[in-house]
Amino acid sequence: MAEKQRNWAGNYTYSSDRWHYPESVEQVQEIVKSCDKLRVVGSRHSFNGLADSTENLISLAQLPRLLVIDQERQTVTVDGGMRYGDLCHTLHNEGYALSNLASLPHISVAGACATATHGSGDGNGNLATAVTALEVVTAAGELITLSRDQDGDQFDGAVVGLGALGVVTKVTLDIVPAFTVRQDVYEHLPLAEVAANFEEIFSSGYSVSLFTDWREEKFDQLWLKRRVTGDMPKVTPATLFGAMAASTHRHPIISLSAENCTEQMGIPGPWYERLPHFRMEFTPSSGDELQTEYFVPRSQALAALQTLMQLGQQVAPLLHISEVRTVAADTLWLSPCYQQDCVAIHFTWRSEWEAVRQLLPLLEEHLAPFQARPHWGKLFTMSAAELQSLYKKLPDFRQLGQGTDPQGKFRNAFLDRYIFGAE
Repeated sequence: MAEKQRNWAGNYTYSSDRWHYPESVEQVQEIVKSCDKLRVVGSRHSFNGLADSTENLISLAQLPRLLVIDQERQTVTVDGGMRYGDLCHTLHNEGYALSNLASLPHISVAGACATATHGSGDGNGNLATAVTALEVVTAAGELITLSRDQDGDQFDGAVVGLGALGVVTKVTLDIVPAFTVRQDVYEHLPLAEVAANFEEIFSSGYSVSLFTDWREEKFDQLWLKRRVTGDMPKVTPATLFGAMAASTHRHPIISLSAENCTEQMGIPGPWYERLPHFRMEFTPSSGDELQTEYFVPRSQALAALQTLMQLGQQVAPLLHISEVRTVAADTLWLSPCYQQDCVAIHFTWRSEWEAVRQLLPLLEEHLAPFQARPHWGKLFTMSAAELQSLYKKLPDFRQLGQGTDPQGKFRNAFLDRYIFGAE
């Protein structure tokens, strides 16, 4: 029997050794028709069982690469196995850009959109908000297309689909003219300054990230990514909201080399070489880590951060680093930012699952008053009933899923528990 495969971080072992690697959409259709149960695995960046199956797993990594730019509609269409890092260079060379990227360019477009993965920025929604159309192989093996223009409400339900509605074989995204970004890092930002200047700090750049280890009432680093314009001052202020400009390139984890991080120190560069935190040509980490993330309404974010600072003694020993970012509201049913601007609070943990597992209920208890929603692809211990209560469109999504996949071909233990209600 073949050895079971693991996710990127190595913390999760997939349940089945029956993997399929189709080389065409037609093969995808045949595989779907031949399987009673099936789940799609993207770039393996989920930390939980969302993409798992006890029967059949399918990867689209061997589909022929597809990249078609529609200049009239200002869109790009890519295959279901495309990664952002492989898309962006070509897109830039044609004079175009995506409006935002996640911190890692290594993730797949389809998988990131299906889980509402995000970057940062007051004006930037999660990555799924760029989707204008999906080509999907349904449970019956049929090939259908859903589009923003033609399918309206159903489309909003399908984009963050968690793989429950079918196999996404093509994704069409909005594009914008290529732009240039500079990235500056500031250090030792006091929590008091964040409290006094929350809106000003997060609106000071196109994309803004705060990093902390929660040991003190401060943020160790402020990463400020700004679009370069003709009237932008070339000299960076030595201080910003009480934080000092970094004297050299930084890794979010200060003890690590910045070699695999994107260029800082205010050096202008293409959007795709600045918006992510890590370079495509480097593995961003050894993968020996765990990740958790919670989304809170922006209006309650400061109170949530102040609450978490009180848990620093429990959190810090298990933590590599924590990141705080803003994400704009959207209309996608299962997006954590559905109809509300959010602040995302991310935890990159040491690979000590038992200790982290015991800590997460404490975090979730303290974040519960803020109606915190966990990232679908990361680790959490929240009950199914509590999670379901946070998504008012969940009943509609459940109905959509039951209509497109009445036999539950694309469901697994994770979806049965958290989405479809079966314990």
